[in-house]
Amino acid sequence: MAIGCLQFAMSEVVLDEIAALSAIYCDKDEFEVLEDSDEQGTVFCIQVSADKSTGESVYLRLVFRLPPGYPARLPEVSVSSEQLTRKQCRLLRESALQRAGVLAPEPMVLELVRWVQETLSEQSLDPGWSGEQQGGEEMKQREEEERRREEGAGWTALLLVDHMRSRERYVKMIRRWSSELQLVGRLFLGPLILVLLQGPHANIKEYIHLQRTVKVDVDSSGKRCKEKMMKVLYEQPSSSSKQPKQMSSFEVVEFSSLDQMRRAFEDVGQLELFQEFVPTL
Repeated sequence: MAIGCLQFAMSEVVLDEIAALSAIYCDKDEFEVLEDSDEQGTVFCIQVSADKSTGESVYLRLVFRLPPGYPARLPEVSVSSEQLTRKQCRLLRESALQRAGVLAPEPMVLELVRWVQETLSEQSLDPGWSGEQQGGEEMKQREEEERRREEGAGWTALLLVDHMRSRERYVKMIRRWSSELQLVGRLFLGPLILVLLQGPHANIKEYIHLQRTVKVDVDSSGKRCKEKMMKVLYEQPSSSSKQPKQMSSFEVVEFSSLDQMRRAFEDVGQLELFQEFVPTL
């Protein structure tokens, strides 16, 4: 079912989430909208793979129903796999629903997909796997999230992008991700392409994941492709001595020489980062 045909039934929040998910799960048969109505909400499936704790790869079919009022109302989830038993699929489904119950009322499908994949990787899903163990894993996850929140006001990351063939689309996606993830910084466009980001550590991690997994550019033949050659040059808490100044917005800066880039870094208080990483690129 084409996304464009669903715009009148879907809320803006669901439309945006569907668009993001279809961009991430863009290979053949990975993502499909099954139903959309004002009464029942939006139903779609995502097919992914995950590695069990034994190392075996398992293919999962996850079906989500986003009810009217989502994300204030929690989604419904079903899990199926030809490689798992019904009980194992049920345990994964229960894990996803419990995870949804502790998340903030905001778009959460991507988080739930990853949660199911991680749960399958970390648990054997044998008959001895109990709700108590599952709750222990959930507590560990909460502690990890709390640790990240306690890491301070945020982190700073410096990324090197190899090239931009579809420049307008690429820049638009970077602007969108930085806005949605509440990140500030600079996109430097010139002989080098650098992305300087500041914000919550989890959000920077999510940005890096998106830039590596979404087909944001095109290859030499014009076919859409993922950013496989991006490098993370630096990723540390903003309280580091290299970060004396916090930026307040995300902007695109064009330059024609490294001296111009150096001044741009200096303008936002990040000269030390430039001096350490850029001249050797």
